[in-house]
Amino acid sequence: MPAKPHINLITAGHVDAGKSTLVGRLLYDSGAIREEELRKLKELAKEFKKETFEFAYVMDKLKEERQRGLTIDVMHRPFETQKYFFTVIDAPGHRDFVKNMITGASQADAAILVISAKQGEGIQEQTKEHTWLLKVLGINQLIVAINKMDTVNYDQKRYEEIKEEASKLLQSVGYKVDQIPFVPVSAYYGDNVVKKTDKMPWWDGPTLVEALDATIKEPEKPIDKPLRIPIQDVYSITGVGTVPVGRVETGVLKVGDAVVFEPAGVQGEVKSIEMHHQPIQEAKPGDNIGFNVRGVSKQDIKRGDVAGHPNAKPTVAQEFTAQIIVLQHPTAIAPGYTPVFHVHTASVACTITEIMAKVDPQTGSVVQENPDFIKTGDAAKVRVRPTKPLVIEKYSEFPQLARFAIRDMGKTIAAGIVLDVTPAK
Repeated sequence: MPAKPHINLITAGHVDAGKSTLVGRLLYDSGAIREEELRKLKELAKEFKKETFEFAYVMDKLKEERQRGLTIDVMHRPFETQKYFFTVIDAPGHRDFVKNMITGASQADAAILVISAKQGEGIQEQTKEHTWLLKVLGINQLIVAINKMDTVNYDQKRYEEIKEEASKLLQSVGYKVDQIPFVPVSAYYGDNVVKKTDKMPWWDGPTLVEALDATIKEPEKPIDKPLRIPIQDVYSITGVGTVPVGRVETGVLKVGDAVVFEPAGVQGEVKSIEMHHQPIQEAKPGDNIGFNVRGVSKQDIKRGDVAGHPNAKPTVAQEFTAQIIVLQHPTAIAPGYTPVFHVHTASVACTITEIMAKVDPQTGSVVQENPDFIKTGDAAKVRVRPTKPLVIEKYSEFPQLARFAIRDMGKTIAAGIVLDVTPAK
């Protein structure tokens, strides 16, 4: 493994802003994918009559890989800059985006918010929603890529327009705009992504990759905290045995450790650990691993369970209090509402039993005690009871396992963080 610090990066923004193309360009120009791989993708794109989509295919091709074989790092394609080793989590559609945002796979350390400079595109509803989500989910490191500059003849005035609009949006959500770079790029032609461009003589700022290196700080690795590994998948591999796969969020897992999976309550012993198909002796926060456990069968555990050490087990909640922001709901949310909560890799139906207070989303101060209902745009403190056992932790202790999205009717209704947990008996 490279000695550079590892950063998980997510791309956010409207579905047409060019996220996949940008990621493809980042990977190709930084040497993470080779010429012949790109050529194959170009041919593939031609067959599909989508000549400008070859970069997007880089990421989308991984979907087939997922169905075909056991790749521990499903959507993860690493690329390196001078300073960091990045794993990009590209979530193509909006639904996938939200799901991936919340699952353990994408506890992103930082985000690139992609906004299209093309006339008639710019900041759209989805851009707003993603910005809210990034903030609520605690992703504080942000870079804005103003993409498709080629469609506006690399016009500085258009760049300034979008930058101003984006700054207003980011500020309204609570981001410190003076710390965020706004980089004009054309992902399709590769202008200003990895390579400097001569098409924008007015731009004297960094390329996107330079901005990543200059802006992003390495996240602290919570190795001194108790172990928590939300499970993404469980495989049964012939000749090896049961292999859960997940990302270490906190603590350290070593070969020989006893582990417990909650809420299943089953225990086993770690025989081996693998990352990027290499055996390792210990896994630290941020590592995407597969680990072979003796004494546990594939039937005993499932996606959404969380592994920990028996002396500091993951918390199974009887109920919890949370702060949520309602992103969109056709009517109103009242006590008794039971949507699906997506927490780390788990998705469990939970009942909002009480709306304790309506709060100001910017300041967190109480606006109204015990309101009868909350609606789109409201932030609130709520009491929640899972309908079946769920591991969830409080934000002050394990932020990685305390962020969630609430989904219903195929939409993300709300997002939030856990303030307190009452453990199950």
